[in-house]
Order: sequence, then C-alpha cells, then structure tokens
Amino acid sequence: MRCVLIASTAAELLFYWADAAFLRRLRPPHAGQVGRDGAARVREGVRGRAWALTRERVPQGPALEDSLNTLFAPLIISCAALLEKLADTYTCFATERGRHLHVLHMFGDCLYIAVNGDGTESEDDLRRTLFVLRRLVEAHCGLVTLDSHLIRKELRPADSEQRERVWSLLRGLLETYSHLREEDQSFAVEAVERLIHPQLCEQCIEFLERQVVQYINTSPERGGDEVGHAFLLVHTKLLAFYSSRNASSIRPADLLILILLVQDLYPSQSTEEELGPQKATAGKLLPQGPKRSESIPMSGPGSHGAAEKDSDDQDTDDLSAPEVYYTPQPSPGRHSTGSESWSEGAEMLGTGEADAADVQMAEDLLQTLGPLVPEASNPRRIFLDANLREGYCPLLPHTMHCLPLWPGISLVLLTKGPTTQVAVTLYQLLDGFLVLEKKLEEGPEVGAPRSYPFLAELRQRMDKFVKKLSGQDIQLQNTWLDFKNKIFSRSEPGSSLELLQAVANVKRQLCSVYRQLFLASTGHSLSQGLRDRAQKLMREKLLDWRDFLLVKSRRNITMVSYLEDFPGLVHFIYVDRTAGQMMAPSLSLTEKSSSELGKGPLATFIKKKVWSLIALARRYLQKGYTTLVLQDGDYCCSYFLWFENELGYKLEVMEVPVLSDDSAPIGMLAGDYYRKLLRYYSKNHQAEVVKCYELLTVHLGIIPSELVVQQACDLARRLWEPSRIPLL
Repeated sequence: MRCVLIASTAAELLFYWADAAFLRRLRPPHAGQVGRDGAARVREGVRGRAWALTRERVPQGPALEDSLNTLFAPLIISCAALLEKLADTYTCFATERGRHLHVLHMFGDCLYIAVNGDGTESEDDLRRTLFVLRRLVEAHCGLVTLDSHLIRKELRPADSEQRERVWSLLRGLLETYSHLREEDQSFAVEAVERLIHPQLCEQCIEFLERQVVQYINTSPERGGDEVGHAFLLVHTKLLAFYSSRNASSIRPADLLILILLVQDLYPSQSTEEELGPQKATAGKLLPQGPKRSESIPMSGPGSHGAAEKDSDDQDTDDLSAPEVYYTPQPSPGRHSTGSESWSEGAEMLGTGEADAADVQMAEDLLQTLGPLVPEASNPRRIFLDANLREGYCPLLPHTMHCLPLWPGISLVLLTKGPTTQVAVTLYQLLDGFLVLEKKLEEGPEVGAPRSYPFLAELRQRMDKFVKKLSGQDIQLQNTWLDFKNKIFSRSEPGSSLELLQAVANVKRQLCSVYRQLFLASTGHSLSQGLRDRAQKLMREKLLDWRDFLLVKSRRNITMVSYLEDFPGLVHFIYVDRTAGQMMAPSLSLTEKSSSELGKGPLATFIKKKVWSLIALARRYLQKGYTTLVLQDGDYCCSYFLWFENELGYKLEVMEVPVLSDDSAPIGMLAGDYYRKLLRYYSKNHQAEVVKCYELLTVHLGIIPSELVVQQACDLARRLWEPSRIPLL
C-alpha cells in the first residue's frame, strides 16, 4: 500500500500517485461489499492501456482528491504550524503498530509526503522517492519552482484535462523510476552504465559529430535551434555521447534523468521481442507505440508488483511476465494472455467472462479519470544544469528529441533555442534577490539595506533587463519601480517586512517572465525533416550492429572473464563517482533471458543480496564509514570508497562528513552527494585533480576477509584502465 503526494502549506493537493491498495482504503465506509465471485478485471483497457478495475466503490476524480485532502489535511496543517512556530517539523513517523511508514519533506512551500503500508520500502527508499520526484518537477518546471504561487499553477492547472496530463506524466515517471531502481544496477547505484566497446564508441562519436550535429547546426531548417548534445542509448546503457564545442557539459545526474525520460517514453522489452519481428522491416521506420508518459498510469500496484500478492504464492523459479502497463501491447483478443498480477481476494476471469456491465463500468471509469491520449510529449522541454560562457544556470531550458531507431536503441538530441541568454540572465537576477532576501531575513545590519555592496550591481542589471523588455511586461516594470522606491529612498527606507514583501514580488514577476518564455509558450523544436534524416542515417550506420548491441546490452560485462583471477568472487559493482559512471556484470532477469547465474532462485537471491548491500553501504557512508566488510550467511560482502589523483595514485584517507537521518539521500539523483563530497575533499588538495571511486563486491563466505580486501585492490586496479575511455 503506497502513496506519494505533493501539497501546499494550505493543504491544497498539487499531485498524487497511489496504488490500488491505498485507493481501496479511501472508499466510503458504507460501500457495499463484493464477494470473491463478484470481482471483475479488465486486462487491457481501451486502446491498449492496462487497467485493474473492480466493482469496489473507490472514489474517483474530484471525489478521490477530496478524500485525500480529508485524510492528509491534519498532517499538512500540523507541519505548517510547527514550521511557523518552531522553524522545525517531523520528517518521518510510523503508525498502526509501525506498519505504515510516513516520510515528509518540505521543498520551499510545498510538502512532499510518501506513505508505505506493506513493508516493501524503507525510510531511505521513501525519502529517495521524494527527492527524485522533486528533481523531476524541477526538470519539467525549471526556475518556476522558486515561486510557490506559480509552481502551484504548473502542478495543478485549472483545466482538468491539462491537470491530468501533468499528473499522468509525473506518475509514469515515478513508476518507471521505481521499476528501474529495482531492476537496473545503474539506477540502483545512481550512475550511468556505459556499453563497453571502444571501437564502435569512437565511430559513433565521429558519426554524431559530422553527420548529425554539424549537419543540423548548419541547416537553414533548424529555425534558430542548435544541437548541443547527441547521444545513443541501448536500453539504459550509454553507447556514445557527443557535445558541440559551444555546449556546456552534461552532469551525470542530468544524464541519468534523461535516460529515465527515454525509458519512460520507450520502455525496454525482452531481447526476444526486440530481435524477433524487426528483421523483416530493418530498412523501414518502426511505428511508434504508445508511450508511458502519454498514458494515464493505472492505479494498481506499481513496479513493486509483489505488494498486492501473497508472499506465500510466490515461487522463486516462476518469473512471471512483466506487468502489462510497463510494456503496453495491443488490446488482447480472446486467446491473449495479459498480466496475471491481480489484487487481493480476486479470482482470475477470462476476457470472455466479463459481462457487458463490467465492460461499461470500465469504460465509465476511464472516462472519469481523464483523456486516454494526451498531447505528445516528444519533443519535450527539459531543464538541465549548464555552465556557459554567459554564466551559470542550474535549470537551463533544453528541448529533448528522442528518436527511436529500434526497440531498445534510441538517438537523443538536446537542443537550445535563441533565448538561452535570457534564461541565464533571469537566473542571475533571481540569485541576487535570493541573496538579498536572505540578508534581510537575518536581521538589520549597521547602515541601510541600500548600502549592501552587491546591490548596486543588482540594480544595474535589473534596470538593463527591464529596459530590454521595452514595456512588454508592465507588471515587472511596476514591481521593480515599487521595490526601488522602498529600498533606495533618500528618506527612511521601508521596514524589513515591507522590503521582504517587495523582494518576493520582484522574484515572482521574474519567475513569471521565465514561465511565459519557457513553459507557457510552445517552444522551438527541430523540423520533422531534420529529425527523420538523423534517424535514417543513424539506423543505416548501426544496422549491422543492431543485434550485437541488443545482446551486448544484456551481457555488457561477464563474470567468466574474472573468475580465474578472482576465485570466489560472485559479483561486483565498480563506480567512478567523478564521471558518474559504473561497471558491473549483468544481473538482468526476464521471463525468457537470464544472467550468468541463471534465472532460478540463486540468481534472484544474489540480486537481492546485491541490492541489500547497496542500501547497507549507503547507511554506513551516511554515518561516516568508507570501508565495510561483513559476513552475511554463506557470502562475504564488502564496500570501499576511496580517492585518487589524476595519475591513479591513492590519496590519504580522511573522515567524511556524518549526515543526519533526514538529510538528502546519498546518490546523484537526490542531491548529488558525491559532487559535494569531492568538493569537500578537494579543499585540502587544491593543487591536483581529485577523483572518487566506489567498489562493492560479493564473495563466497569461505574466502578470508584478508583475501577479499586484496582482491578488491587488484580488481580496482584492473577496472581502472577501461574506465578511462572518454565518452563524455
């Protein structure tokens, strides 16, 4: 039973996602009970959407929002009161004998809440989900997140259809992230996994430069847009990445977000599905199937599919088919086999057994929840960290074009429009007013606020920006004039409260200009002709490599090549935290393919062991430990974090900061912990480049701990050289 929501401090619901078990808890107490033989399921909804529907009276639409408001309003109001009175509030608590875990975090004036009632997620998992959701909101809303009033408009538009589009997008991304976090090692450790093939990588980089980026940027059809980055993905693995000379580098955390978006648009299929039907149509453009972020996610179990099942019914040898909502297929016929992940207490019924009333009920519910096919979200406006010659902007607007070559292989282009400089200027102005606001909140200093040394430059920049608008935004002009009258008045300046209100008004108007330019407008995108040409040329280039790449992505690195030199080694994950990249043998388990460990109980057991080691290592790192070796049953697990200089020489060990329990989770997506750690360590090594590495290993328990440590050192040296292949 899980729920994630965003609410304002006034208890207004701005976004929610909940699974079927949570929604059932919200049904009215007078709702009629339905027997086991009365439950009905519609395996595939209209137009291939997957839904799990019952006759149980679950509130829908506005009624559901009212129920959520009623349920969470006391919690939200109490949090707001504690913040107002004590400048502090609770961040985590458990209810009902500790079974229901609640994690809360304030981002600005928005309260993010995550609830788990089935024990499948820990406090760290829930907090990580909230921080990732916040990052996804930033990636789609940009600097508008700095203003509480405007972000409420973006997350909860007045138009119900538009609101459902926004919420469906975020729900789909949350479900995709949850699935990848559980199934993909790169998202488990939050680092980009490269496809190891240096020769093909170099060829692709050269091809991206000459045939894709340079061609588009010199074409008159581009309409003012410029391609800054182009990269190739095979499932979640990075094959090649090229950046133009004038482009800022992409942070690994942003690249991981982009991979998440691509997976949400075009979810990975099994190897057999990818390799099978495409050979006959290798030269033709594939029809684009339904995209997850364009559909309304089912209000059923998310990627943690086991939450709705009895654990006793699970058979470790029986790896059932993936949930149908993750890989949508056409509406099934009489003999089709859909998902068999039914909710508790439900009997499995054939499609032919559903009577007309059940089908009508399903269609009515689909109509209630909102439109089935919202507007296309590819190309998509996305906001990324950028450090340009004009200045730094943490949320610079880009347009992402995802061009599927084949199922599982995609070409992604990131373009910037002609208004990039305006975004940089707006951020610099907002940053200046944030600094001024902080100083005013700290209390009065000696002298008037107008004597602050940075205020003269801020005034000059703001005057220049308002003049450039040439009266296009009267509200900003009037607000800025009112601010200047209050703070630069020769008579007694306004009180701190008045000045703070004036600063808040200017910030809101600047965010409003940003919103009008980059969110309210349609935005630029490359012409269809340029996209088709890039897609066609890239397909021709990789046509002979297609099958190899799809198989290679499933078996990127094999353990067989390491067993002779490292006896007793079962699995490892090597992470270059400076570059944000990782290497690890495959652990992917699907219904038709498996890892080197097979697809029985052993493979599942090792996978769980690795995931639990990742979580344990994070907990110890949070407490300041960089080395961990423990005996876990028949296995010995170890974790090491260390620093090196650019030549590969290990630097001395130093204590890392100890973090509080409610701090941002360790990783890249939830605050980029490792970038801060590198900055902290580099203070004492300013004369050299500092690099950070991690290594997680699982050995057989009979291997002595001394040999485990020695093998870890040897393995790190062996893996260091391949990691030097420049991809970014």
